[in-house]
Amino acid sequence: MGVRLDREALDALFEGSHTTQLFTDERVDPELIRRVYEDLRWAPTAMNNQPLRLELIESEEAKARLLPHMIAFNQEKTRRAPLTLIASYDLDWHRHMPHLAPFREGFAEDAEDKPGMREGMGRTNGWLQIGYLILALRAHGLQVGPMAGFDGDGIDAEFHGDTNWKSLLVLNVGHAPAGHEKAQQPRQGRLEFDQVATVL
Repeated sequence: MGVRLDREALDALFEGSHTTQLFTDERVDPELIRRVYEDLRWAPTAMNNQPLRLELIESEEAKARLLPHMIAFNQEKTRRAPLTLIASYDLDWHRHMPHLAPFREGFAEDAEDKPGMREGMGRTNGWLQIGYLILALRAHGLQVGPMAGFDGDGIDAEFHGDTNWKSLLVLNVGHAPAGHEKAQQPRQGRLEFDQVATVL
């Protein structure tokens, strides 16, 4: 039998949480992000591949390297956030498959010469894991401000020169100040079930 979350827990993950623009100065301990990852890594992906890679941008030096690659609208809120995550996927995710999916014997060797397949699966499952990441961050009591407004090639050149990681999303993480009118936008509209689903 599956475990049902109560309404309070569901609201903390979904309707009760908002994208956050401003954060308090309270530090986010990287050990908390480690615990977040310990949870999200169990969520399903294709063939159990796990292409998500994270960089925790906490120091002023690291922020100074990141900010020039953010669009102007996102620079100040990123500068002020206590922690920023660069979420990427690893184009070389297949090299971990002997451990992650030993039932697919020979897959890693076969995939070595198929960069297009690796990119497609890496991006798709990287995005899937980012969805889990956002929910796991919320489940651990953090607010999140995801941002797609950045120069991905610039971030990859700055941070990923020695890897095959490709940036997908940048997320500011922390605690929203209580009662601050600009910390979170008012709730916007959402589509209803009957607008998006067909029962066949």
